[in-house]
Amino acid sequence: MSVVRITEFRSTDRDAWNAYVSCHPESTYFHQLSWKRAVEQAFSHRPIYLMARHGCEVTGLLPLFVVDSVLAGRMIVSLPYATYGGAIADDENVAAVLIHEACSIARRLDACSLELRSLRASELSLPVRRSHATFCRALPVRADEVLGMLPRKARAAARKARETGRLSVDFGEHLVEDVWRLYARSMRRLASPNYPRRFFDAVVSGAPGGTISLLVRDARRPVAGLLSFLHRRTVMPYFVGFDERVEIYGLSQFLYSESMRWGVENGFDMYDFGRSRIDNVGAFAFKKLCGFEPQVLEYQDYVLPGRAAPDLAPTSARWHAARRVWRLLPLGVTRPLGAWLARSIPG
Repeated sequence: MSVVRITEFRSTDRDAWNAYVSCHPESTYFHQLSWKRAVEQAFSHRPIYLMARHGCEVTGLLPLFVVDSVLAGRMIVSLPYATYGGAIADDENVAAVLIHEACSIARRLDACSLELRSLRASELSLPVRRSHATFCRALPVRADEVLGMLPRKARAAARKARETGRLSVDFGEHLVEDVWRLYARSMRRLASPNYPRRFFDAVVSGAPGGTISLLVRDARRPVAGLLSFLHRRTVMPYFVGFDERVEIYGLSQFLYSESMRWGVENGFDMYDFGRSRIDNVGAFAFKKLCGFEPQVLEYQDYVLPGRAAPDLAPTSARWHAARRVWRLLPLGVTRPLGAWLARSIPG
């Protein structure tokens, strides 16, 4: 029986980590070291990136962060602020060894829990939490076929917005600030804390060619923005924002159809609409309205004996009063306060 050796990532392992991520079929945007750097720079969480080896050959990876939350105590998360995480490995046995080591780390650091945001369950002894679903769909071959891939109602809404003749679309990294401002405004409307601007900057600067920003203007006024991640041949819209003071029917559908159009024109063939909580009826229904079918994610949690799992879900009753107040606060308060709170709520 071969022996799997587990070590922690060091700077000299960069090339080996990158090579494994680039070759593994189940690796995601978030397994890349650029995500590690962005989370470290923006939130100062401690990374513990585990590597499995057989001899000198890398056979698996498990990226982790230690999150010390003022709201929930210490958590180990793979990966914070990310849709996907968990172990990627040559086989289930290697994945199990990596996860067992992560459980040991959680116990040693006296964390309340370990969270693995896996596409599919890797360790059968851990319970599966089916709280989120992701939405992926193939893009058409030609850009002029994008509207045709949308169901009738979504297609009509996107066309209605386009036919106003008022909207213009721009792409580029220079739009990050505008996108973040719209995102922060939307997060206040949704009664959720926004991530800091420095996180957006760290994500974009740390992954050259790995992101694309889209801005929709009504005349010269920014009204919708989107920051998408690019991984292999997939476009993943991730941070979105709207100016709720401007009412344009079909603006959401128009924004995403333009994002899909850009993807087709630039050689991408998959669109990953990202995750939604299954109990978030609005977001879940919108993605289905756009023709995307849910795939339930198999997140897994290890809760230490005698401890309780973190209760940070926005639908939790403990946050109802705070969320009602949040919507009433000025942006000058919610932006910095949200950025501070985000360090304790790992997404």
